Amino acid sequence: MKFILDHIFLVGIAVLSGGALLWPLLTQRGKKATPQQVTLLINRAKATIVDVRDAAAFGAGHLPDARNIPLGELAKRSGELEKFKNRTAVVVCQKGTRAFGAAKILEKAGFADVVVLDGGIDAWKTQGLPITK
Repeated sequence: MKFILDHIFLVGIAVLSGGALLWPLLTQRGKKATPQQVTLLINRAKATIVDVRDAAAFGAGHLPDARNIPLGELAKRSGELEKFKNRTAVVVCQKGTRAFGAAKILEKAGFADVVVLDGGIDAWKTQGLPITK
C-alpha cells in the first residue's frame, strides 16, 4: 500500500494505459466469425460479403463475390444491398476493427444477421484462403 501511495502518479499512468489497451476489446459489440466459419457461410450460399475498405485496397485483393462499399459511403449506399437482407451479411475490413461500425450501420438498415470477419482480410490471407483480384 505504501508503494501505491508513494508512486500514485506512476500507478495512475499504468492504470490508464491498461485501460486504453483494453478499450477496443470492450467496445466491440456484435457477432464475429472466424475465416473458417465465413467459408462455410459462403459455401452454403447463405452469405453476402460486404467489403468496407477503399477501392484501392479492394482492388488489391478481396474475398470471392464480395461487394465493395467503403465505410464512409455505407449509410448512403446500403440500399444496394436491399435484396440481400434475408441472408447473413459478412462485413470485411483490413484487420477486423472498422467492420464493427459497418455492422451497426447494416443492422440499423434492417439486416437481421450481420457478422464481422474476425481479423479481417489479413486473417483470411493468413489462413491461405482464396483471394480475388
